[in-house]
Amino acid sequence: MRANKVRDIWAKGGGVINGWLAIANSFSAEIMAHEDFDSVTVDMQHGMVDFQAAIPMLQALSTRDVTPLARVPWNEPAFIMKILDAGAYGIICPMINTREECEKFVGACRYAPEGYRSFGPPRGLLYGGKDYAAKANETIIAMAMIETRQAVANLDEIMTTPGLDGIYVGPNDLAISLGYPPNPEPEEPEVAEAVATILAAAKRNGVKAGIHCPHGPSALDKIKKGFDFTTLANDARMLSAGAAVEIKAARGQ
Repeated sequence: MRANKVRDIWAKGGGVINGWLAIANSFSAEIMAHEDFDSVTVDMQHGMVDFQAAIPMLQALSTRDVTPLARVPWNEPAFIMKILDAGAYGIICPMINTREECEKFVGACRYAPEGYRSFGPPRGLLYGGKDYAAKANETIIAMAMIETRQAVANLDEIMTTPGLDGIYVGPNDLAISLGYPPNPEPEEPEVAEAVATILAAAKRNGVKAGIHCPHGPSALDKIKKGFDFTTLANDARMLSAGAAVEIKAARGQ
């Protein structure tokens, strides 16, 4: 089966730099794939991407040596299985608050006996290879999003779920759950403390820790602090930011 670059980087003790696709377009996905990301995630929760748009985006990502991941809209097994069948090599699942919810999520990512994923990966076989059935369980990545006060209270129970590879901090929702305005860079002391608590729990339980970051310096800071997986904003934000810089330059500002 085709190797999962994210797992390879983790095995060497490195930190993954992940791209994020909110624009439902295969060409923009292909452009991002040609940059130096280790993995790129198709965002089907808050991005403008439905299943039919996701397929050509995954195909565009496969033109380069970048691991294709997907964030699903919710902890819905049918949707998780379907995007895995389409060739995603890992799932980031939002709003995992309890051990039971995490078991449901991980089970949908794994074939029996480790889980209950149904077999029939038409594009998964094309992308992954003929031995997909035998090696998918050890290759596919399952990352549970930790982004609420309830999840922080249940960290050890969630992170000891068999088959869970990692957790992913959603800073905006975490801030909202703790009573603060959304902020992609945790600044309120209580939010920053919660992020540190989540990271410590991940290290304690032997799972990888990921987090969404607003820009490169933030990602570097998080990797230095011990995070194993960092995302740089998203394609829409990068497009907007790049355009703003050039417009100001053109206006002499």
